[in-house]
Amino acid sequence: MRKRLGMITPSSNSVLEPVTSAMLHGVSGVTAHFSRFRVTEIALDAAALSQFDASVMLPAADLLADAKVDAIAWNGTSASWLGIGRDRSLCEAITARTAVAATTSTLACIEAARALGAKRVGLVSPYTDDVQRRIGEVWSEEGVAPHAERHLGLRDNFSFGEVTPATIADMIRAVAAEGADAIVVLCTNLDAAALAAPLERELGVAVLDSVAVTLWRTLELAGGDITAFAEWGCIFQTSAVIK
Repeated sequence: MRKRLGMITPSSNSVLEPVTSAMLHGVSGVTAHFSRFRVTEIALDAAALSQFDASVMLPAADLLADAKVDAIAWNGTSASWLGIGRDRSLCEAITARTAVAATTSTLACIEAARALGAKRVGLVSPYTDDVQRRIGEVWSEEGVAPHAERHLGLRDNFSFGEVTPATIADMIRAVAAEGADAIVVLCTNLDAAALAAPLERELGVAVLDSVAVTLWRTLELAGGDITAFAEWGCIFQTSAVIK
């Protein structure tokens, strides 16, 4: 039976939909469906943080449920600076409203790092200094303290999608050179999914792109075959560690 995956998407994100569609091309029996809410910038001030209030995210989940999706993901990384509890509460609320299993990009990335047994996780992001510091604190609270990191100092969410894959690849190489054994590209508006497999071969470390990892975890929640996506990186040979 076809697996329908629902993705809650930031309004200014121009990467995750085409990348997810590219990953699904040629794979039978899996489709992705998207529902947007407004997100335009990533920062720690009150206006930027309020974009991620559950009251504006849950209606997007309701619309996806109308398509009878098998699992729903908040395809964004906001809990990485807001706190992981925000995503856990969001998933519980989505399931309570829709009776559909739910995950998020942040939860999926942390689960992927744990599933691979990574001990020295590197983070690559487009975010500002203060956001990146906060991400390090939040991830450390989850027992996944960043070993190394690179970030671009950007705030405007649309601009993240304009970062070239070559720039992202250089950041990944720099983090790998500092001894990371898994590298998370933490942003669903960075065009990095196609880099994962070739850089894994080049560097000998796992590369976990947020868009790819969100697809991995959402499909697994839906009961689909993650190995059909093995060409997109090592995570698709690995089942999530269920906590």
